[in-house]
Amino acid sequence: MAIQTKTGKAFEYALLKEFYQRLNQAHNNVIIIDSEPYKTAKSCYERFSEDEQGLYSLVSSAAINFLVDIEPRLSNSLNIDDILQLEIVSDSEGQTGDVRDVLAIRLLQKWEIGISAKNNHRAVKHSRLSQKIDFGEKWIGIPCSSDYFNEIRPIFDFLTDLRNQDKSTKWTAIPDMHEKIYVPLLDAFRSELLRLDKENPLVVPQKLVKYLIGNQDFYKVIKGQSTVEIQAYNLHGTLNQSFENIKPKAKISKLKLPTRLIEVVYENNSKTTLIVSLNEGWQISFRIHNASSRIEPSLKFDINLISAPHTLFNNHIFIGEK
Repeated sequence: MAIQTKTGKAFEYALLKEFYQRLNQAHNNVIIIDSEPYKTAKSCYERFSEDEQGLYSLVSSAAINFLVDIEPRLSNSLNIDDILQLEIVSDSEGQTGDVRDVLAIRLLQKWEIGISAKNNHRAVKHSRLSQKIDFGEKWIGIPCSSDYFNEIRPIFDFLTDLRNQDKSTKWTAIPDMHEKIYVPLLDAFRSELLRLDKENPLVVPQKLVKYLIGNQDFYKVIKGQSTVEIQAYNLHGTLNQSFENIKPKAKISKLKLPTRLIEVVYENNSKTTLIVSLNEGWQISFRIHNASSRIEPSLKFDINLISAPHTLFNNHIFIGEK
């Protein structure tokens, strides 16, 4: 398991643990769902030193205290049967567009909130391109054209041939790799994205954003060195609900989704990154890279949100080193 995966899992467990310790009180019945993802996250957390665990807990505690203030249903139940379930979600859910890692659920209230836990990184998605992947179908439910596949086929055939000749061949063995591989692939991706948008007006921008940031409302909790950042992706208006007459201590607006793709251009002086600009203040970067040092017939996108609508709720909590 990669170190970034281990730290991410440890952070998920720390958040769930702090949820439980903060909310498991006499008037609030809280249970943890003992699942394989929970056991994996707990195991990752326990491999860190006590000092590191303490920092995870400190950051998580600050985040949970804030979330309890803006989500009254976390700490308020209807009766003794109104159980708050805490759960760590399987990674496979992310493949279907649900990016949440930790869930808090009240079945009796038909209510839940989810958290996407990020440890020192802000990437919204890591998606692949290959000859077999139809990114249009996978991302937005609209298939790519045969022209797109015809355009990328020679590139991936070339990579497949190199790998078949010698599986240990590294990417650095390809002279002018950016010009030969990255740029033509990005050009094909750019043309196809613009074509999909032209043939499906008003549809692609919204579906693209939903694929990238998630199709469920959620909070993103980003752990930094001495800060924790909390963002609220309130696409459908399910976050920040009152409980009876108890109102949240801060108001979270509903996010406006884009309806128009403005442009797709290369980042200044870059041969690896495209910038996709949409209306309502959305701007996304797509950086292509090889995920492995050895050649393989697929490449990966590191996708980041550069800007979002001003209605995106964002709160920074500064914490001291423990």
